[in-house]
Amino acid sequence: MLLVIDVGNTNTVAGIFDGKKLIDNWRFSSDRSKTADEFGMFMTSMLRFAGLERSDVSDIIISSVVPPVLVPLCHMCERYFNNKPLVVGQGLKIGLKLRYENPKEIGADRIVNAVAAYEKYASRKKPMIIIDFGTATTFCALLPTGEYLGGAICPGIGISSEALFQRTAKLPRIELLKPKKAICGNTIDAMRAGIMFGYYGLIKEIVAQMKKELDSPDALVIATGGFANTMTSGTNCIDIVDPMLTLEGLRLIFEKNKKK
Repeated sequence: MLLVIDVGNTNTVAGIFDGKKLIDNWRFSSDRSKTADEFGMFMTSMLRFAGLERSDVSDIIISSVVPPVLVPLCHMCERYFNNKPLVVGQGLKIGLKLRYENPKEIGADRIVNAVAAYEKYASRKKPMIIIDFGTATTFCALLPTGEYLGGAICPGIGISSEALFQRTAKLPRIELLKPKKAICGNTIDAMRAGIMFGYYGLIKEIVAQMKKELDSPDALVIATGGFANTMTSGTNCIDIVDPMLTLEGLRLIFEKNKKK
């Protein structure tokens, strides 16, 4: 079986594939202070929770945007799984043409998402806009011919909300829920309305601008990431929510490079 691990700035998502079937997946904190042994114990317990053992894992692939976490994870793979993981980076086959000024600057998560979107949705013959709602929110443009064009990056809604709480004296930390209205009679609802409606507007404007630049008003908009369902409920410009897009992309990249 294939163990796939995607390390984000806030959370790490892992999954286990039996062939093309995703057996189970887990989300945990991207704690920079964790050791290889701590990661190893956690992965062992998660596999056992799914009825599996470490010996069931034959291969591992990792993508990471947090270098301090990548090192102990690689050590964990070698110690607990006797496996040197494939790490997403330069030199791997991805099946895409990167039309980017410096491809080395593209985050591994953006590449992985694009690989999965191309594999799953290119048959629709439409340009694709991939939105990943994570610590940062990324917007990526992909042509059905497999050309990755780049995109936009903005602060994620989680850190935007946290900044409002941290940089003001009286405003509290709030739960991010869809607001009922914009004119609110209490502080918590007012904050929620400002953050959520403001972010809905951000999504719509960036998507509209990208569709204009792609000259494709019917471009397919795909959402993934931890806040995907929350944000999709407040907009009408997202066509597909694919929460496992990143894990699928890791599996596909491994399949393209497993001979290496």
